Amino acid sequence: MAAQAHLQEQIRQLPHRPGIYKYFDVEDTIIYVGKAVDLRKRVSSYFTKQDHNKKTQQLVKNIHRIEFTIVDSESDAFLLENNLIKQHQPKYNILLKDGKTYPFICITNERFPRVLPTRNKINDGSRYYGPYATGTGLNVILELIRALYPLRTCTYNLSPENVAAGKYKVCLEYHIGNCKGPCQDLIDEDSYNQHIQQIRNILSGNLTVAKNYFKDRMMQAATEQQYELAHQFKTKLDKLDDFQAKSTIVNPSLSNIDVFSIASNEKSAFINYLKVMNGSIIQTQSVEVQKKLDETDAEILAPMVMQMRQEFESESKDILVNVELPELPLPGVKVAVPEIGDKRKLLNLSIKNVLYLRKEKESMNEKSKDVNEVRILETAKKDLHLKELPRHIECFDNSNFQGDNPVAAMVCFRNAKPSKKDYRHFHIKTVVGPNDFDSMYEIVTRRYRRLLDEGASLPQLIIVDGGKGQLGMGVKALKDLGLWGQIPIIGIAKRLEEIYVPNDPLPLYIDKKSETLRLIQRMRDEAHRFGITFHRSRRDAATLKTELTDVKGLGPVTADKLLNKFKSVKKIKELTESELIAEIGKAKTKVLLDYFASQEQSSDAS
Repeated sequence: MAAQAHLQEQIRQLPHRPGIYKYFDVEDTIIYVGKAVDLRKRVSSYFTKQDHNKKTQQLVKNIHRIEFTIVDSESDAFLLENNLIKQHQPKYNILLKDGKTYPFICITNERFPRVLPTRNKINDGSRYYGPYATGTGLNVILELIRALYPLRTCTYNLSPENVAAGKYKVCLEYHIGNCKGPCQDLIDEDSYNQHIQQIRNILSGNLTVAKNYFKDRMMQAATEQQYELAHQFKTKLDKLDDFQAKSTIVNPSLSNIDVFSIASNEKSAFINYLKVMNGSIIQTQSVEVQKKLDETDAEILAPMVMQMRQEFESESKDILVNVELPELPLPGVKVAVPEIGDKRKLLNLSIKNVLYLRKEKESMNEKSKDVNEVRILETAKKDLHLKELPRHIECFDNSNFQGDNPVAAMVCFRNAKPSKKDYRHFHIKTVVGPNDFDSMYEIVTRRYRRLLDEGASLPQLIIVDGGKGQLGMGVKALKDLGLWGQIPIIGIAKRLEEIYVPNDPLPLYIDKKSETLRLIQRMRDEAHRFGITFHRSRRDAATLKTELTDVKGLGPVTADKLLNKFKSVKKIKELTESELIAEIGKAKTKVLLDYFASQEQSSDAS
């Protein structure tokens, strides 16, 4: 596809350097941001390649202006591209989701810190853990912490001066054992902070410190014959063991690893992320990303790795993925696709999750499609006063050009969707001249006589493209076949998109916004397209064949051979003499070239 003149000039000015490029539409809105190792080669490829998919073709049509920024390396281009996509959210880029609404666990920056959930990160020195993809995962950890440690929940300013002055009194939380009363100096700050440090370890995936603490306290209490206290510590130790048993999935020696896997279909990509520390999965997230330009899995996953690591505040030096990625701008970070061992088991777990997500989404989409199809068919049944759902519908259309090459087409929809294997073309055999009425009678008769002979199933609705005349001939055909009354038949008139039914001079009223009318129009348009394509191919073939077979000394076999291979006389004329000799020999090449030369002379003379 050729670029517009002003774009060609912009492309010529692009350097052979790494950088990012921005495409703007006619309204000067950014519609796409991309990165490149070589800006000129990458941008020019959009306008020179001939095999772009439809989405990319649409993007190219909308490009009105190009901007670029040179950077030092591909890694810098990656980062800049990522930031610009998040900032501008261009129409044709994958939109990286924003995780700012995910909940965190916050350990407040105050004397006798509190542990609480929040969705707002404030730069006040507090420590935030997360974000958590689901509130369920966050609540499980909070419940564990509350069961293990008696922490305050009040918002009092527990400064030494306020506590010493006896400004506060213990509340119900103290009396039921959920708080140790720091507001009245009933627990020293060092003991309280020791609990906070253990909580930090738990939230970081390291349960060893907390387990050793409760184990030591349990043994000490048992030695001192404080069996009730020892039982309390054992209960807390069991809670930690239970939590770890549900979280640990591989060798505990695997620590600080990010695991990403991707699976995709035609429209979407599905990504699973596991954040692993000390052999435990402490964060999980699965997302669906809508494709914009049929991107590869690697092109989708690379920016999502950057985005999700940022959202989940990961500092891991190891990343496991299931597809080879381009170099990421992450100094000191190793990206690998493991094939064996515990890392592969971990990756397989992520892959299992992402495949499950894809299957679940596709199943939901299929169910949604089924619901939509039934709704459309139910609406059609009601609007057209049918006795049963029209799960099988066939639509007929005639096509001719001034009476030449008369053909017809039939398209079939099953469950409101095209069933292209059931489409049929018809050569009109019994009608002379442009007679749409008799042509409609012929093709309807031929179609259903054959179905009856084969014992095939009949449609629940027939549509003919045309008004009362064509509909009447369709009805006549059904009567002659003995099918009248067995198959409902309607006609759609082109001028006002009116629907006609047999034995009623007035059109049937259907809401112009009805799904029934849209389905009928879609079938009519599809039948017209299918028929016109067939008609043109016959007309063109007849025209081409006539021209070549008029060449004396060439013959129909040679003409067919050339047309089948090169498709048109124009392309045959563009062949060199040596190319023609290779195809049809010296003698026939001379005959053909002499014919082309005489045609050109005749054209010049006229």
